[in-house]
Amino acid sequence: MFHLPSGSRSPAPIAFALLSALLAGAGAHAAAAEPKAPAPSGVSLEQVRDAALAGRWSWKLLEDLSDRVGARPAGSVSFAAAEELVAARLRALGARVTLQPVMVPPWVRGAEEAELVDYPGRPQGVTQKLHLTALGDSGATPDGGIELPVIVLHDFAEMKARSQEVQGRIVVFDARFDQHLAENGLPFAAYGEAGQFRFTGPSQAAALGAAAVLIRSVGGLDLRIPHTGVTVWKEGQAGIPCAALASEDVDLIVRLSAGGPVRLHLVLTPRMLAPVEVHNVIADWPGREFPDEVVIVSGHLDSWDLGTGASDDGTGVAASAGVIDALARLNVHARRTVRFIAWADEERGGRGNKAYRDSVRERIATHCAAIESDSGAGRVMGFRTSLGGKAAAGLKPVSEVLKAIRAPVLDTRPGQGLGADIDPLQELGVPGFAPLTDTRHYFDIHHTAADTLDKVDPHDFERLTATMAVLAYQLAEMPACVPRVRPAEEE
Repeated sequence: MFHLPSGSRSPAPIAFALLSALLAGAGAHAAAAEPKAPAPSGVSLEQVRDAALAGRWSWKLLEDLSDRVGARPAGSVSFAAAEELVAARLRALGARVTLQPVMVPPWVRGAEEAELVDYPGRPQGVTQKLHLTALGDSGATPDGGIELPVIVLHDFAEMKARSQEVQGRIVVFDARFDQHLAENGLPFAAYGEAGQFRFTGPSQAAALGAAAVLIRSVGGLDLRIPHTGVTVWKEGQAGIPCAALASEDVDLIVRLSAGGPVRLHLVLTPRMLAPVEVHNVIADWPGREFPDEVVIVSGHLDSWDLGTGASDDGTGVAASAGVIDALARLNVHARRTVRFIAWADEERGGRGNKAYRDSVRERIATHCAAIESDSGAGRVMGFRTSLGGKAAAGLKPVSEVLKAIRAPVLDTRPGQGLGADIDPLQELGVPGFAPLTDTRHYFDIHHTAADTLDKVDPHDFERLTATMAVLAYQLAEMPACVPRVRPAEEE
């Protein structure tokens, strides 16, 4: 949880003390603030790979983001500290750093309590506490909470059929994350299927007069740990209280409801605050021949407030920054500029990626490629691209070099969006790329208190950094940009 001081528009000054301690650890890089003269020509992909594998700089950045800054909700004091930490580390490498303003209304988690107060067969005086966490942008109950009957629904069709029963009740959506899909290489399909009840379920239920909504947590590991995430309201719609329940507690409600009415006491007191200025952190490693042409490497800097944002998406930010570190240690500049971006506000609406898109729309032709890492740091197997097979032929040298770290797969997904923060650029024709990682258990800890540094394997993280570095360097060093790509829906 975080708190903004009264009257503050930006939390950045408050982060100064924390930042000073973090920057003290920058050590050797602080002395390298002035870039060396760039090498007159490129280096081999093998050298880029090995430089990325050998560096501990990116792991140190991930460690500091996760352990010392911690959770980084956009608009919080911690997010401001993270901005300054990342910017300072990249300046120390000699990169050209800018902070792009983005206005974000902070959402602050409040009290979170739920208790079963009546159900069939309840012993006198007995109540049962439930485990839940508010969804991002949830509305609030009164401070004392609400006590109302529950209605269990399994899908939107059932809600429509029973719409008259929704009025004035607490809706519980019982839609399970399909771990079988995840185990067989389709975790994001499982997430989309179960996640629809988080994304729009509260809005749809509110339109029918529901007093509150509880969803089954969207994740694959049932350890009575709730998974948060944002919900989306229709324009002008007043939000109602909504939260994610631990899967075991949804099962409990379903079993009890089979025997008769269930009543629940719910307290959720989040607050939406006035907008504050946050920033996309942008760092350019200038190209030696075509400095106005850009290849982006990126991850999102914000995280949810429950864990420390190590996997989502500290790994993406630190690995992307590690690309700049590898090039800096090799003292090499590719033909084109390699641009690092740490996106703001991915978790609650993507205001950062929209601000960036708007700022470059008129010169979008200079954007040759965009890479985003936002699927954790599971074992990397290669990379995905929105290019078709023929257009992707120029990337086969990347696959060859990555065979040494068992990451040779070049997975072509013509026209497909490959990341929430690069999607707006892809919609304008910029080819998209993403590491292909083992995500079978990514959603076990996704958006939970368990997203902490110990879940990241350092060797897998090194391979992730190396994969992104080799890919980015090849894209930036090729004689010409890879072909533009039309979005799939325009095909």
